[in-house]
Amino acid sequence: MNTPNRRSVLLGGAAAASLVAVGVGTPALATPNRTLADPFTLGVASGDPSADGVVLWTRLAQDPLALDGLGGMPNRALPVFWQVATDERFRHVVRTGVEWARPESAHSVHVELAGLRPGAEYFYRFRVQEHVSETGRTRTAPAPHSLTGALTMSFASCSHFGEGFFTAYRRLAEDHPDLVLHLGDYQYEYAGKAADVRAVVGPETRTIADYRLRHAQYKTDPDLQLAHQIAPWLVVFDDHEVENNWADDVPEAPDPEFPARRAAAFQAYYENMPLRRAARPRGQDMRLFRRVRWGALANFHMLDTRQYRSDQACGDGTKVDCADRLDAARTITGAEQERWLLDGLRGSRARWDVLGQQVFFAQRDLTAGEKQGFSMDAWDGYKASRDKVAAGLATARNGVVLTGDVHRHWAGDVKQNFDNPDSRSVAVELVTTSITSTGDGADDTNATVLAENPHLKFYKNRRGYVRTRITAKELRADFRVLSHVRTAGAEATTAASFVVEDRGHTLHQA
Repeated sequence: MNTPNRRSVLLGGAAAASLVAVGVGTPALATPNRTLADPFTLGVASGDPSADGVVLWTRLAQDPLALDGLGGMPNRALPVFWQVATDERFRHVVRTGVEWARPESAHSVHVELAGLRPGAEYFYRFRVQEHVSETGRTRTAPAPHSLTGALTMSFASCSHFGEGFFTAYRRLAEDHPDLVLHLGDYQYEYAGKAADVRAVVGPETRTIADYRLRHAQYKTDPDLQLAHQIAPWLVVFDDHEVENNWADDVPEAPDPEFPARRAAAFQAYYENMPLRRAARPRGQDMRLFRRVRWGALANFHMLDTRQYRSDQACGDGTKVDCADRLDAARTITGAEQERWLLDGLRGSRARWDVLGQQVFFAQRDLTAGEKQGFSMDAWDGYKASRDKVAAGLATARNGVVLTGDVHRHWAGDVKQNFDNPDSRSVAVELVTTSITSTGDGADDTNATVLAENPHLKFYKNRRGYVRTRITAKELRADFRVLSHVRTAGAEATTAASFVVEDRGHTLHQA
């Protein structure tokens, strides 16, 4: 399949007419006569695939930058017709239906499909009145016991609209992955600043209108839209979807309005992501941790390291000799999620068990010399939690931790004892750099930190993403980088590649 641009995967004329003609509506669902402008300005997406289904998403917005966050849509529910086909010309339509886009959900639509064939490629699109959306490509997971074939999975993190162009999303889409993981900081709460290369609309996000507007502005980006169109996504949030370094009910700075802010952020996040109804927030709570199985090849354990964590130790930041981080009562996952994860690892029959999560997992001593300095926001600030999860990963056939947050590429081994370089490796960690956050980057080698941490094998301060190819025999990771993001159009190159062999538990440079 050729790489689609914004219109190449949508066939106009007869194809659009075929959707208009589909008899999925009834007279009771007739669209009001008032004509809308194009409401598909935010694109389409799919996510959370299973062996027989997937979630389809869109959100209607005639005026995506309307300051009330409602996209310039009328204050009434609208029927949205959808089609699923086995081909991109929609000659072989297999499913049709209609969903209501309601103003109380910012006219977002989540279609949960079931009954599809396992391991199959599908194409989908939506219609409102005479307007037809872009066509999206998605796929279902393989059958539960299937170990055949390879999975191309790419993962990304940290996309600040003002700090650069989303070219890395386009390059990711051009790789035609089967699955995309986004590990947090999909959007940033900050107001625009003078150094931004693109204008950020609206104030710092605090209200539901603010968060809806911010998500809408991000979704207008054509490169991000293309990345959503090309494959199903698995998403988890980190801190900036709400505010910097929040921890459970503790905001970065004292704020009596934080519970309302968190609830508003969660509502907007759900409205703008291809998530199942099980993730629908209830006030300031949202069940985001979940397990997605890709046949017998891989289990994806998607974690939430924000909503249940203890407050950061020693006042947050990077601290030297912080004894509180060793407190056995401190948790980054919460007790329920920890039990769920450890039970899932112990009971797994998958070839690869992959943790999709937010913050640096392996030990990372950031201070030269005998003293050790660690980031209190990462798993280093929650050592007891990390020890338990690392022990759980050791029970898996192959454990892999995927990480975002730090705006740099890293790769390393997860050790049984990080203070002993000869300790056995129980898993590997792959850390993706940012899509744009912190700008172009530089070619510094970070030699001091690498020397302090011999289990860390790679570092690169450029923007990009990680592309993986997973088979029964090995996992290969390509660290993709762009030379610049403060202007658009950079090509992606591979800075380094690593391979993990089945039952190998350690990274080898390819």
